[in-house]
Amino acid sequence: MATQTSDNYSSIGRRPVRHDGADKVTGKALYGADTNLPGMLYGKVLRSPHAHAIIKSIDISEASKHPSVRAIVTSDDLAPLPDKNSEIGEDLYANAKYVSDRILASDKVLFKGHPVAAIAADSLHDAEELLELIKIEYEVLPSVFDVESAMADDAPILHETIKAASLSGETASGSNIASHEQYVLGNIEEGFKDADLIVEREFRTKTVHQGYIEPQNATASWRSDNHVTIWCSSQGHFGIRDQVATVLDMPVSQVTIVPMEIGGGFGGKLPAYLEPVAALLSQKSGSPVKMFMTRAEVIEATGPTSGSYVKVKIGVTNTGMITAAQGYLAFEAGAFPGSPIGGATACMLSPYDIKNLTLDGYDVVDNKPKTTAYRAPGAPIGALAVETIMDEIAEKLNIDRMDLRLMNGAKEGSRRADGVVNPKIGMIETAEIVKAHDHYNSKLDQVPGKLRGRGVAMGYWRNNTGPAACIATVTPDGNVNLSEGSVDVGGSRTAIAQQLAEVLGIPVEDVNPQVADTDSIGYTSVTGGSGVAFKSGWAAYEAAQHVKTQVIERAALIWDADTDEIEYEQGTVRHKSDPELSLTFKEVASGSNNTGGPIVGSAGVNPVGAGGSYAAMIIDLEIDKETGKTDILRCTTFTDVGKAIHPDYVEGQIQGASAQGIGWALNEEYFMSDDGKVLNSSLLDYRMPTSLDMPMIEPVIVEVPNPGHPFGVRGVGESPLVPPLAAVANAIYNATGVRMNELPMSPGAIKKATTNE
Repeated sequence: MATQTSDNYSSIGRRPVRHDGADKVTGKALYGADTNLPGMLYGKVLRSPHAHAIIKSIDISEASKHPSVRAIVTSDDLAPLPDKNSEIGEDLYANAKYVSDRILASDKVLFKGHPVAAIAADSLHDAEELLELIKIEYEVLPSVFDVESAMADDAPILHETIKAASLSGETASGSNIASHEQYVLGNIEEGFKDADLIVEREFRTKTVHQGYIEPQNATASWRSDNHVTIWCSSQGHFGIRDQVATVLDMPVSQVTIVPMEIGGGFGGKLPAYLEPVAALLSQKSGSPVKMFMTRAEVIEATGPTSGSYVKVKIGVTNTGMITAAQGYLAFEAGAFPGSPIGGATACMLSPYDIKNLTLDGYDVVDNKPKTTAYRAPGAPIGALAVETIMDEIAEKLNIDRMDLRLMNGAKEGSRRADGVVNPKIGMIETAEIVKAHDHYNSKLDQVPGKLRGRGVAMGYWRNNTGPAACIATVTPDGNVNLSEGSVDVGGSRTAIAQQLAEVLGIPVEDVNPQVADTDSIGYTSVTGGSGVAFKSGWAAYEAAQHVKTQVIERAALIWDADTDEIEYEQGTVRHKSDPELSLTFKEVASGSNNTGGPIVGSAGVNPVGAGGSYAAMIIDLEIDKETGKTDILRCTTFTDVGKAIHPDYVEGQIQGASAQGIGWALNEEYFMSDDGKVLNSSLLDYRMPTSLDMPMIEPVIVEVPNPGHPFGVRGVGESPLVPPLAAVANAIYNATGVRMNELPMSPGAIKKATTNE
């Protein structure tokens, strides 16, 4: 089911066969680990066995003497970088020492699995075996593995240079609180005074991983002229380039990143892990070096999303109008600062128009891998708290759950918690479609021995943008080779090609889209935050306009006419006053070399106005009374996408995000030993949902065009992950009468909560 805006589009809104589809289903597509170069060596990382320890010494002498060891690197081979925020590329700022220490630890290890050194050898087996020849002396320190313990006064301190963060300024003592941000609107005290009902609840969530299938990988070849080329799978090859250049202290022009196909990322493949290490090993050995992680290394040593502690209070009148809301959020950052606390505080209350609010967010380090993004980073955790409380308020006031959300719904002109005034948005439209949907209004039958419940929740993601570039080269047979800089993680090549084809009025099948390396296209920011179809689509739109202008100029030259006498429509140029004169796009292309040379359109953009996206989920589930096991019976997810460029991809994004959210809610978590070892570091033990655990997820496309984009595009990949956590929690309450305020809501947790066993 979809609500379609009226349009006259020829390409946008259609469902063409994806350009990369044949190679992927036939196994011809090349991923990072498929790279093989002559004389290639294999690299392997030595990782810390301790969660928190001082590195007293690293002795590589024995390993260096071994004839099979071709190169060894440690943090001494990285550039000395300042322990302060500095530019790490293209106006991106971070603590450079933290970036370096995450890649190879220098003075301390901060989580079990923290890289300390690496070896290159002729075979992978040799590299793995010879790691034990590197001798490291550690001074083991106390560790801390959850956000509340890390904030305690007696907690072991990870970074002495971090000062206790407060809005009034820094203190003199070390702290694990890396930052404190606060949003304030109106008067919170007066708002709660006006409330007839106040609901306050606490929530805790565990660390979870994105669960992409393809592990991190990198193959590097260092040339004699000190130029390095790296083949890898990432969500942003320009970002990888900049990180490599930073930690190796070399110009970005001497680093080339070749993007390979990517087998999932969901935010987890934004940071560099192996790329700088492979580059150094290649430099030292004089040979190309390939590296890739095992599944256990992926889970133990790459960036998950945060565990958290959240407390939210919402006040309403007896009629259901929200008078005030307050939130306290503490998020794990892992070993280094930088949790997604900003996404949570900016988005958690954004479905609603709330005049009085205060949100306090804390970024807290602990002895786990450095967190990184996970689809709508931070927002699902914030929505879990807000949307379960909204459900409770609706019940206490005897108001329909969607009516409560509609009467408080954010509109154009509403001010969000982060101070932004909403442009045209689709919260009300999305909520109205939810309320009218068959799933919301159907009866949920009960069966003996089972508990059945229905839950609903809404969510918001602000969507991202950034710089992007496209080059459109017209071939003599009238096709277009489209080079763009956004890594394709979900079909974006075709969606970008459709936007170019729409402007030119040509079939999208005549466009050959490809992701270019960092030497061949202008800087393009990362694939993340649901920004690709927006920003790179806009770049394709502008590149197509550039091509269109040239086609008009060529026709004017052929007909000895002024360009203002020529019109371009649906892939054909015509003389306005002489209808006999017309040329197709292909005809102009065929003669381009004789009318001025190749037709090449290009564009570099940095557009604003990404436009936030609202999503909602209705979910039916069934709980076994004896075991607490939960089965999903039906799931419908609604998402405002602005304009669906390729509805198949849109539906796939909605379904994938919904499945991930359900897994996060019900099953997924890091099980850790007392010394910081992840005990479930395989996909057999890290329990993600499979197709056998899910019904067919029903995607509903809502289209409220974004006025900030030529085709009305909003991002779609993030927002559908925001409501599932709360929707599942509300469904479990509807089935059991028990509010679950901790994730995951596993069979054991449900059975304990419902039976006190």
